[in-house]
Amino acid sequence: MIFFDRLIKTASFLSSFSLVLLVVLVVYDALMRYFFSQGSIAIQEFQWHLFDVVILFSIAYTMHHNAHVRVDIFYDNFSQRVKNIINLASLILFITPLSLLIIYVGFEFVSISFSQMECSSNPGGLSYRYIVKALMPIAFIFVLLQSVREILINIKELRV
Repeated sequence: MIFFDRLIKTASFLSSFSLVLLVVLVVYDALMRYFFSQGSIAIQEFQWHLFDVVILFSIAYTMHHNAHVRVDIFYDNFSQRVKNIINLASLILFITPLSLLIIYVGFEFVSISFSQMECSSNPGGLSYRYIVKALMPIAFIFVLLQSVREILINIKELRV
């Protein structure tokens, strides 16, 4: 479990760093456009890529801290045993299969993009679009690992 924790912490650090960089780039881009009438397609695309990093690498971190969205109005009133059963069911029936599907489809998606050396269709846009596309299966590998961790924790708590 320590391995999972370190991996998720590393992903969250990457996400946090990307968020700070994203804020700086958005401010810079807005200042350049509104005060100097100059914009950059590459900077705008890089902002989108950073936003992808923030969102994708925050999913597993959010799961790790049990801060994800659920219907708390019902969930909070359940006993710990019922909560563990609901968590196990959602992890086994939904999150794990969805993660496996996204990883499977994502690798094919990325390999096609890589083989075509996909880049931006915009003049002045970024090259190497397959790098940001590779984040999708990588992020869901983190989600899958976090799901395994959560499954083990819930099983352990049910046995007590």
